[in-house]
Amino acid sequence: MSCILVVDDEQEIADLVALYLRSEGYEVAVCCDGAAALSCVEQKELSLAVLDVMLPDISGFTLCQRIREKHLFPIIMLTARGEDLDKINGLTLGADDYITKPFQPLELVARVKTQLRRYTCYNTAEPRKSREVDIRGLYLSADSRKCVLYGREIGLTPIEFDILWYLCGNQGRVVSSEELFEAVWKERYLDSNNTVMAHIARLREKLQEPARKPRFVRTVWGVGYTVE
Repeated sequence: MSCILVVDDEQEIADLVALYLRSEGYEVAVCCDGAAALSCVEQKELSLAVLDVMLPDISGFTLCQRIREKHLFPIIMLTARGEDLDKINGLTLGADDYITKPFQPLELVARVKTQLRRYTCYNTAEPRKSREVDIRGLYLSADSRKCVLYGREIGLTPIEFDILWYLCGNQGRVVSSEELFEAVWKERYLDSNNTVMAHIARLREKLQEPARKPRFVRTVWGVGYTVE
């Protein structure tokens, strides 16, 4: 049974989310502040976390960052503000998705299911010969979901891995933000969507890519991204 952490200082919202998730068969741990959440992360084997941005002790952004230091399970951010900056901050710090309050509980449940599918089921129908990529010291394995750079394993979130895998699988071709978003997120792309940009920035940071001359993921301005 998947265990999901729900962190929100508004008890009514936390209880409502937990109710809907439990009705789908998930085990749910509810915390009202960041300290309790960090303790829960260390004590339980979690499959996903839903984090509110506004918490009484530390921000949801800080909590997300602390979790990402050790764990790669999906994180969905809850924000009461629809500002792009909040969304970009969360995604840059390692969140996989976000949803703006007020929200429909069924939509949140759907987002949870999507992230768990991505985390646990990985394109098993792909041909065996295309399950590994090795490009100038960057090694990816679709079976183990490992990313190794110059002999050192890099911890990528499921979405970060999917982005890099898709770009490497299209090596030499420029992939637009729209194509990349729809291939990885399986949703319709909107012109104002900064999700891809935020994840690319996070991915480059983990790969320690030079800003001016990246070794792997290169930006083709006005077009998209490419791995040469």
